[in-house]
Amino acid sequence: MAGLASTLGAGAMTNSIAEIEDVPVIFVIGSNTTESHPVISYSMKRAVKKGSRLIIADPRKIELTRWAARHFQLKVGSDIALLNAVMHEIIRNEWQDRYFIDNHTEGFEQLKETVNMYTPEYASDICGLSAGEIRELASILGTAEKVGLFYTLGITEHTTGTDNVRTCANLQMLLGNIGIENAGVNPLRGQNNVQGACDMGVLPDVYTGYQQASNPVTRGKFEKAWGTGKLPDSEGTKIPAMFDGINNGDIKALYLIGENLVMSEPNQAHTIKTLKNVEFLIVQDIFMNETAEYADVVLPAACYAETEGTFTNTERRVQRVRKAVEPPGTAKDDWWITGEIARRMGFVMEYNSAEQIWEEIRSLSPAMAGITYERIELQGIQWPCPDTDHSGTCYLYCDNVFPCGKARFQPAHWKPAAEVPDEEYPFVLTTGRRLWHYHTGTQTRRSAGFSEICPEELIEVNPADAGKLNINDGDYIMAVSRRGKVRVKAWVTGRVMTGVCFMTFHFNEACANVLTNDAFDPVTGTAEYKACAIRLEKL
Repeated sequence: MAGLASTLGAGAMTNSIAEIEDVPVIFVIGSNTTESHPVISYSMKRAVKKGSRLIIADPRKIELTRWAARHFQLKVGSDIALLNAVMHEIIRNEWQDRYFIDNHTEGFEQLKETVNMYTPEYASDICGLSAGEIRELASILGTAEKVGLFYTLGITEHTTGTDNVRTCANLQMLLGNIGIENAGVNPLRGQNNVQGACDMGVLPDVYTGYQQASNPVTRGKFEKAWGTGKLPDSEGTKIPAMFDGINNGDIKALYLIGENLVMSEPNQAHTIKTLKNVEFLIVQDIFMNETAEYADVVLPAACYAETEGTFTNTERRVQRVRKAVEPPGTAKDDWWITGEIARRMGFVMEYNSAEQIWEEIRSLSPAMAGITYERIELQGIQWPCPDTDHSGTCYLYCDNVFPCGKARFQPAHWKPAAEVPDEEYPFVLTTGRRLWHYHTGTQTRRSAGFSEICPEELIEVNPADAGKLNINDGDYIMAVSRRGKVRVKAWVTGRVMTGVCFMTFHFNEACANVLTNDAFDPVTGTAEYKACAIRLEKL
């Protein structure tokens, strides 16, 4: 999206957490904010108390819906159809920001042509909302003074995840909600430093600060700084391609740092098969976990409280992390372990501290050039921060200045999930998190308090569906997909609509990723965790 896409593709919020309390209309789509981002949800609740309207589009009745002015309970995977229909109505009623569109965007006519077919009546059949509800949502968003849009993995974890993100951006561009305070497109990042990891270049096509590896000037800068020969000019490998490479013999070794693939990747049987097939598996982590059981070498790493460095949070704020305790046993900092492996392979990385590494990062990354350890001693700074006189950037694209000129609409058509319900597998399984546990449970399941509150996995089943199958609340049932089956306790609840079930991947005894589909978005390589077909069997 000519500047906008690069930031949203990296998952960075265009605006700031502190702005949420003053957003007139908060539109949350595909985000269980209270359970996945509880601190940010408090800002949303405070905003409601101050008079903001909270609008939610989500297949489940999440806890945040209790605070919402309206909850639009759409079908799983129908986001593009809904948002295109909303934009159809906004354009039909001339609620769009014509000044912003004319002066700061490209591709509006293409967007208009694409959404023309998405009448509320047409979209209604896809997303399960009435045409009247779709028009109501369009009116709320189209006539609002400002709208802040917030999303998470409910948007991205689909085979159409890239198009979902682009469609969210299209809506906000159409309404002129980009480049202004208390608005924007705001992806909420799922882990404490996932933003920082992306900022540091773990994505397969960029160096630090999202500098493209395909750019020869960028490569030359890093070649000089690192004192190395020609760096690759091609894009690196994403996880699906890594697995394919292992299984066909092209990739011989896999080095995992803080990634519990057995629990976190879809289609667990395929993941385990792949880990068994790789010739050499290295796992670097703070605990032995399900993936480490398959490793040839396990390297003990220090956790966040045992090391120095920086984290970057979801609003692009770089913050200091300080060592509170010494790491146990032979555990070492991740950067030290990686550097030591490089040294023993013949390439000396002359780093003596995390601060020294950060100084190199900011010297090579214009967006972070002005962020020094001294400046973030007490409070973090948001990138972009080009020099030490700059105070950081609270919201992006101020004064409608985009890195590549004008922002570009990139319209997309709705496509169904890769796997839809049928006679044999009549339910949609969608997955996510619960408040009391975190991801694969490597840390939280070692907490007695959390385990007492939430001791086992539950599968949410609508009461009407449960009644037809003679399933009672608390019964153990079998959830079965084309890839595997798990024995799990039923939670009969109106949180999910008929035909939909919900699970998490926190518990290895009943992991949703035994069931999930490893079809993935062709651009990002993100798997479709949010939709697969299952059946339920009463035990």
